[in-house]
Amino acid sequence: MSAHGHPSDVSGVREALSTLGLSGDVDAAALKTAFRAAVKAARPDQTGGDAERFRRVIAAYRLIQAHQPARPALSPPKQRPAPAPVLVLTPMQAIAGARVELRLGARVVRVTAPAGLRSGDHLRLRRGAADGGDLYLSVLIRPEDGMSVVGDDIFMTWPTEQRLMADGGRVEIETHAGTRSAWITADMAAPVRVRLKGLGLPARGSREAGHLFVTLTPSSDVPSAAEDLLLRFTRVWTQERLAA
Repeated sequence: MSAHGHPSDVSGVREALSTLGLSGDVDAAALKTAFRAAVKAARPDQTGGDAERFRRVIAAYRLIQAHQPARPALSPPKQRPAPAPVLVLTPMQAIAGARVELRLGARVVRVTAPAGLRSGDHLRLRRGAADGGDLYLSVLIRPEDGMSVVGDDIFMTWPTEQRLMADGGRVEIETHAGTRSAWITADMAAPVRVRLKGLGLPARGSREAGHLFVTLTPSSDVPSAAEDLLLRFTRVWTQERLAA
């Protein structure tokens, strides 16, 4: 604690500090602790106490308080900027584009999301702000229906016949772009994952098309290749066609 002003003030503060058993600069917490100890010891109703010393302790404490530097006024807390509105898309909406209704406070706006948006992109909505200015929407793609998006790539799982995964062979995968084939071998380490090139998010601007990564999960409920061919045959060759 520093005492500024007239020399007699400085002398008085030093003497007051000495009365409380202090010297030099002290903070408010140390001053309060010393005052409580000194005033307790000087109380006239306690053994060893003295009324005159009791008054000097109180006067010393008040003098020191009067010469302490004023505390800076606390600045009002800064208001955090309102979070940017988020345009939430499903993986399929990110792949093909979509028209999405977005609630902004009491308003509902219709947003046209072009194909190929990525999480973290910003879409400008002309005159979409409440004041008539442009509004920038942050894009977020959330997983849905077993599909998720990371960067440019799409991830999904596909149940596969256990024997096929054990022996290897061709697996037919139903994707958002239709049926695609992939070859697997018997020595592939789990988890078995295949990459279908170019079937991720479509190219947009400087971003190239991503890939589709499919994790194959063993399943006993999946028909074998021969059973699958038989099912396809029975769907196409009805009784009427067979009779013809």
